[in-house]
Amino acid sequence: MTLPQPTSEDLLRDYFHGKDENRPLYIARAFAPDARLRMILKTQAIAFPSEVEGEPGIADTLVRKFGQTYENVYTFYLARPTAGARLDQFVCDWMVAMTDKTSGQVRVGCGSYDWRFQAQPHLVRELAITIDAMEVLPADNAGAVFDWITALPYPWTDRATISAGAPQLPALRPVLAYLNRADA
Repeated sequence: MTLPQPTSEDLLRDYFHGKDENRPLYIARAFAPDARLRMILKTQAIAFPSEVEGEPGIADTLVRKFGQTYENVYTFYLARPTAGARLDQFVCDWMVAMTDKTSGQVRVGCGSYDWRFQAQPHLVRELAITIDAMEVLPADNAGAVFDWITALPYPWTDRATISAGAPQLPALRPVLAYLNRADA
């Protein structure tokens, strides 16, 4: 039995199944074996290698190693590909919230994804992740942050919905300012 080719939306969803849910098998479903990951960090609050070659390395970096440090990961796309489309490229902003397994500190960050797809088979051939802000909040902010985060439509949401429910925590201001910038 031949499975139908995934859509771009399917691949983006598989990426979150892998990263957010700590399921590396989904990275293998979404990424070409020789895919490339580039990380552009505009913050020192989180560390990643600047470049990773190959799907096994991407799964190791974004799922296995990431999952050793963080839990309660919720990442949101702020745009959605057209239903049924198999795109060459898709660019969108994102937001994430998670907790540190050791300290319980909450991290809330944002940035942009630049996805490049190959046609046959339709898979991710390159992903550039820009992290524009990553704010670290005390563990006692987890209740307020996750009451907000878990009320958002997952994984596709929009800036207005994020802003409307955001708790009034000063540490969230850089993330909300990025998401609500004029050129967004």
